[in-house]
Amino acid sequence: MVPPNSNSPEGSSNCGREMELDRIAVIGSGNWGSVAARLAATNARRLPCFQDEVRVWVYEERLSTGELLSDVINMTQENVKYLPNVKLGPNVVADPNLESAVKNATMLVFVMPHQFIDETCEMLKGKIRPDAKAISLIKGMELRDEGPRLISREINDQLGIDCSVLMGANIANEIAVEQFSEATIGFKDDKETADKWVQVFGTPYFEVTPVQDVEGVELCGTLKNIVAIAAGLVDGLGMGNNTKAAIMRIGLREMIRFSKLMFPTVQDATFFESCGVADLITTCFGGRNRKVAEAFAKHGGKRSFDELEGELLNGQKLQGVLTAAEVSSFLKAKNWEESFPLFSSVHAIATGLLPPSAIVEYAELRKIVGTPELHV
Repeated sequence: MVPPNSNSPEGSSNCGREMELDRIAVIGSGNWGSVAARLAATNARRLPCFQDEVRVWVYEERLSTGELLSDVINMTQENVKYLPNVKLGPNVVADPNLESAVKNATMLVFVMPHQFIDETCEMLKGKIRPDAKAISLIKGMELRDEGPRLISREINDQLGIDCSVLMGANIANEIAVEQFSEATIGFKDDKETADKWVQVFGTPYFEVTPVQDVEGVELCGTLKNIVAIAAGLVDGLGMGNNTKAAIMRIGLREMIRFSKLMFPTVQDATFFESCGVADLITTCFGGRNRKVAEAFAKHGGKRSFDELEGELLNGQKLQGVLTAAEVSSFLKAKNWEESFPLFSSVHAIATGLLPPSAIVEYAELRKIVGTPELHV
């Protein structure tokens, strides 16, 4: 059994009583959002500095039974579509109304596909407390001509509130059944708030470590999805562990290179936290990006990622292909493609410009971008 750590509720005497108890709201209710709500609800019940109730904004869906998803969650304490057979906790309340879900919340947890963040922030303007703190569990980014626009920065700028990030080797279903795992919280300046987020999520089976490198932590969580697509292609092609290890090493090198080009303050040590190499490993051996990419390669690239996503992911969204497209567009604009052959190859394969086998045949990429062959 893993002993309680100093970051967990059991590892600290108390979190300090204040005049007003913090209220937690989770914005998003997919697989990872449901697990995040479960963690937060567990600690809200245990710790004296939080209100017991944790509200979760549910993007309303009608299930095949004819029932509304939010109603079923509230009746059964279970997200039957995205996290079946796992109880979220008696203090979790599903709310399909975003304004109601975040009302009076002091701690906002954002967890949804990154392509929906702008629309969600627009709906939240004027609806949240000005002193609220946010944390993003979203793995993705917006890429503009001037460079990557991190989701934490979008939230910060659009809503005018501090936003940390939580990333790590976090396959949601494993955390839901309380298998030991870790995560990294990236924060900018406010260590006190980072420690409060540790209290929101930390448990004896989910160890959370704060790191003062919000950009590095967030880029790790975003870019590793591209590498996971590459790893899935290798699996679908029936190649062995040597090839997969080489692809992962090259991918990690490109993650570090891209992150430091964009943000020179990114720390080397961040890549050795859970958000870095650990998340890369688990995503390349499990997770939805690897799974769909494997199917794509097995079909010889004849079935699209969109089609396979709909077939294999039960309504969940694939992030790696979209992130690869955004990164590739930026690299092309900067004429940097030759420095990122793996990232560029993933996008070229996903869009049908190259066959799946090109993931280990970088000479093929030269035909498109003039890249010199990269020897593994």
